[in-house]
Amino acid sequence: MARQGWNVDSSQMAKDTHNPIRHIVEALNLQPNPEKPMIALSIGDPTVFGNLKTSDVVRDAVIESVKSGKYNGYGPSTGLQGAKEAIAKYTSNENYTVSPQDVILCSGCSCALDLSISVIANPGQNILIPRPGFPIYKTLAEGLGIKVRQYNLDPSRGWEADLQHMESLIDENTAAIIINNPSNPCGSVYSERHLRDIIQLASRNYVPIIADEIYEHLVFKGHKYIPLASLSSDVPILSCSGLTKRFLIPGWRLGWIIINDRNDVLQKVRQGLMVLSQRIIGSNTLVQGAIPKILAETPQDFYQSTIDLIERQAEIAYSLISEIEGLQPIMPQGAMYMMVKIDMQKFPRFKSGMDFVQQMVSEESVFCLPGECFQFSGYMRLVLTVPEEQITEACARMSEFCTRHYKSEDRNESDSSKYISSYSKSPQMVIPINNKPTWKSA
Repeated sequence: MARQGWNVDSSQMAKDTHNPIRHIVEALNLQPNPEKPMIALSIGDPTVFGNLKTSDVVRDAVIESVKSGKYNGYGPSTGLQGAKEAIAKYTSNENYTVSPQDVILCSGCSCALDLSISVIANPGQNILIPRPGFPIYKTLAEGLGIKVRQYNLDPSRGWEADLQHMESLIDENTAAIIINNPSNPCGSVYSERHLRDIIQLASRNYVPIIADEIYEHLVFKGHKYIPLASLSSDVPILSCSGLTKRFLIPGWRLGWIIINDRNDVLQKVRQGLMVLSQRIIGSNTLVQGAIPKILAETPQDFYQSTIDLIERQAEIAYSLISEIEGLQPIMPQGAMYMMVKIDMQKFPRFKSGMDFVQQMVSEESVFCLPGECFQFSGYMRLVLTVPEEQITEACARMSEFCTRHYKSEDRNESDSSKYISSYSKSPQMVIPINNKPTWKSA
C-alpha cells in the first residue's frame, strides 16, 4: 500500500532512553537569587572552574601527536597498538598483568560502559546496578530493552554494597553486576575485603562483573584503590576507565575496556566487542597517539596535587556542613563528590529533596543535585572541585538557608530569626566570587 503522507517515528530505543538527571533538573524551577552569584555544586566536570588544569606533559603530548602528522587517519577500531600497549602497562601491577590484546579503546568511559552493557546482555535480561548510583547505567540499559535491578549501598558503612540484597536480586536472567569503585555519587573507596566479598558472590552465582573504575587512583589519605580484576581468579570482569578524571581532560573522549578473563569464559563477548567497536570506528586517534607519553611521563606530583586539592575541599565542606542543623555529610574517601543527608522531618515545608534543592537555589543561589538524580531521595550530592572560596561561601549560604527553615520541638518559626549562622561572621564570606559558569547538570 502506498504511503499517504509523512509518518516518521523515532525508534523504540530512542523512546526507551531516559536520562534521570536531565529529566529531574529540567523539571526543577531553578530561579537563582539575583542578588547572589550562582554557585553550582552540581557540575561533574573538574575543568569548569579553572582551578584544576591538566599537566603540561599531557598538553604537550597531544601537541606532538598533532604535529607528527601520523594520527590523522582512521586507526584500528579497537585502538592503535601503541596506545593499547601503553594502557596495558599503565594498568598492570605486581599482582595483575594486562595484555594489549585485552584492551579496547572507546570514545570515553561512557562509551566503554555502553559497549560493555550492549555486548553482555540481551533485551529482557537484567543487570544489577548500585543505588545510589550514577544514572548512566540505567539510561544505557533501558534504551536497549535491558532491565535494571538496583542493589542498595549502605551509608552507615561507607556506602558498601548490601551483599545480601545484591544476591537476592540475581536470577537466571541476570547478565552482569555493575560495580562502581571509587564511586559517583558517594565518594566511597572499597576495601580489599569488601571487593573480595563481591567477587565471591559473583563467583558462586556465575555472574560476570562490569567494573566502572573511571575514578581509579583518585583516593584520599588512608585509602587505597584496588582494581577489582586484580583480585579475581575466576570471575570474568570488563573493567572500564579512561583519561577523563585523573588527567582532567573529560572533553578529549578517550576511554577503554580491559577484558579480564583468566578462564576464557568471555570468548564470545570478546568477539562481540570487536564487532561493536566497529560501530564507533575507533576513538580519537590524536589522543591515542599521545597516550604513551601521557601515561608514562605525567609526573606523580600532578596526580597528588589534584588529590590534595579535592581532599582539602572535602574536609572543608564536611567540617562546615557538620555544624548545620538538619544536614549530615558523609565524608568521602575519594572521587570528587560528597553525599549529604537531609533530615526532611526537620524541614516540613519541603515535600522532597527536590523541593529543598530548588528552594535553596531560589534563596541562596546554591545548586546541588538532589538524591533523586541517583535514585536516593533525602540526600543531595555536592561536587568538590570548585575553588575553596566558593565551597566555603556555599556552605555558609546552606547554613543560612537551613537556619531559616529548620524546625524542632524546642524551636518554632518565630524563633528562627534569632539563629544567626556562625559562618556569616567569617571573613571568607566577603571574598569576591568570580563564578563564571551558570548552573547546569552533571
